Amino acid sequence: MYYSRKRPLEDLPQELTAVWSCSDENCNGWMRANFVLANSPVCSQCHSEMVKGEKMLAAVLNTSPLQDKV
Repeated sequence: MYYSRKRPLEDLPQELTAVWSCSDENCNGWMRANFVLANSPVCSQCHSEMVKGEKMLAAVLNTSPLQDKV
């Protein structure tokens, strides 16, 4: 029998999260808005512009001292 130390996904709290998504329809790149260091980021995969949106994701806290308070 296999015992994983990771918490099951259903135990993680979900919340509506602001994200930046790639504007290229052939690319599925996205990043959480509170982890972005630029005002208007570009996709790291295809270098296209990104647009703001929202996704239901697991709650994550960004504790980086470099993060601007937006």
